[in-house]
Amino acid sequence: MGKLKTYNEITGYAKIARRYFVNNFYDGILTNLGVLLGIFIILLREPGNTIHSYYVISTGLATSISMLISGISGSYLSERAEQKKGQKELKHAMGIQVEKEEEKAIDILDEKEIQKAMVIPPKNVNNEAQRKTLIRRKLRKKKPKTLHEKAETFTGVVVSLVNGISPFLGGVVAIIPFFFIAEAGLVSFFASFVIIFVCIIFIGAFLGKIAKESIPKNIIQMLAAFILTIIITILILGG
Repeated sequence: MGKLKTYNEITGYAKIARRYFVNNFYDGILTNLGVLLGIFIILLREPGNTIHSYYVISTGLATSISMLISGISGSYLSERAEQKKGQKELKHAMGIQVEKEEEKAIDILDEKEIQKAMVIPPKNVNNEAQRKTLIRRKLRKKKPKTLHEKAETFTGVVVSLVNGISPFLGGVVAIIPFFFIAEAGLVSFFASFVIIFVCIIFIGAFLGKIAKESIPKNIIQMLAAFILTIIITILILGG
């Protein structure tokens, strides 16, 4: 727990993870809302046909899984790239000259330490430049991570997991009613829409509380996207 607190003081990962979770959970819900609306319109157009819940669940889960994978991988790669960029800029700003430090470390090593660092007999290395290159590689491998680097690595992992898991959970929540029935009907779709509606209200209230703004205002803003999604989908697919 002490390390987690220290890492949070350095990177503020708790706030970042919270923001990612709320935003991506909302994205997951709205994404599967679009999936549900598409199937719902098919049901309205062909009321005599039966839509098995399995098809709705399969489509919703496939969409949620793709958001899970893309969220984790995309966030991890982007966070990793930003961390490396930040570390290089920090080292440059602090005037850290890695090559010079390594040269100094090589110069103060005696012959026994050199052989130990190289882990190879000196007879296999006749070139001085080659010997220094091998030692430099060993020194770099043994170089420990700083506390700041450890904090950034931990934050990158946490943020990546949250970025992928949150939309997955949002997508699964949207299709919960279909897990309890064999055939998808109007009641199951309306139940899903109600669940999505309620979740959006809670998200809006949560964001309003965090921002210390008007909770009703935040709820209305969040619901606007929900209503807009329904209207546009019906106009395009239902026309």
